[in-house]
Amino acid sequence: MIRLAVFDLDGTLVNSLADLAAASNYGLRTLGFPEHPTEQFRYFVGNGVRKLCERVLPEDAKEYVDRQYALFSEYYNTHYADKTRPYPGIEALLLRLKGEGMRLAVASNKTESFTREIVTHFFGTDLFDLVSGKIDGRPVKPDPAILQAVMQQLGTAPEETVMIGDSNVDVRTALAAGTHSIGCVWGFRTEQELTQAGAQRLAESPEDIYTQIRLFQEV
Repeated sequence: MIRLAVFDLDGTLVNSLADLAAASNYGLRTLGFPEHPTEQFRYFVGNGVRKLCERVLPEDAKEYVDRQYALFSEYYNTHYADKTRPYPGIEALLLRLKGEGMRLAVASNKTESFTREIVTHFFGTDLFDLVSGKIDGRPVKPDPAILQAVMQQLGTAPEETVMIGDSNVDVRTALAAGTHSIGCVWGFRTEQELTQAGAQRLAESPEDIYTQIRLFQEV
């Protein structure tokens, strides 16, 4: 019986690629380094903002990661919702699950302050039971620590939980925590990546997530 659905944020609930790219390129431009096309950020994101800042820098300029991180944060703090939008059908899915008694949570590698701001901006404060992001001293996904903390705080067991995300990071997190997993093929990564990582089920649309959760209930 699935009682808790835990969602990744970027590439799963919201399409934030353009704003992540803009904030990163602002930092690179300020530092005098080459910028990257927006589509390339599909493979830069996924392991937290600091890792993103490291990845976008030239190989011989990794010592600028702290400065890039500061510039990214400065820009993103006021531009995180310029082009970011929930994926079509996401809000309806969340409302349907919530209405049927499902507990909902967000577990993101994005800095917790940004995670909370974005979730509140687009979904309000009543839809999710818990919103969790990267905090100091806790390893990021695919380490299972954040997912385990969510389950502990909401009182659910791994077999009662499904992790839903768009990358191998989310699938590997679910495997490490012993939960079910659903890979979202509309996100930043590919269906092949999700399958190779071991996603139990795939969803081609938010509506599919509801169907896949119900299939878990029947097993």
